[in-house]
Amino acid sequence: MTDPAPNPALLAAVRDILAAADADIAARKPVCQASGRCCKFEQYGHRLYVTAAELAHFAATIANREPRTTSHEPRPPVSLPQFFAQPKPEGCPYQIDGLCTAREARPLGCRVYFCDENAQSWQNELYEHYHAQLTALHEKYGLPYRYLEWRAALRELT
Repeated sequence: MTDPAPNPALLAAVRDILAAADADIAARKPVCQASGRCCKFEQYGHRLYVTAAELAHFAATIANREPRTTSHEPRPPVSLPQFFAQPKPEGCPYQIDGLCTAREARPLGCRVYFCDENAQSWQNELYEHYHAQLTALHEKYGLPYRYLEWRAALRELT
């Protein structure tokens, strides 16, 4: 289970690393066709993994975000207990109507993954670069390093 009150400096450091990754990715101009394949793990044969630091950032960001106020936003995600109560939960519980409802909090793997063939040449290297920075935060802030499959990590938040 993640720490219910993570270190604010750790959360800020994760946020800074993810922002740097976002800027690096944007500079490469990958194309997102909003296909939703990135969130349909079983259907497209891939998995998403997160560090304990990313999970702490995700949990803190989701817990502190403002409620939806406009009708054009996607419907809210299924609660995690509802998602995991399904006989065979698949995909990401935060993908609703083809859109990510946790975009601001999403982990590095979500940010880096693009179906765009032009992105295939740099994704792994970029992921490893920023993952190393996230990994270093665990030692710096005394957080035990863990690398978990996304839904296994989300189960810990229920």
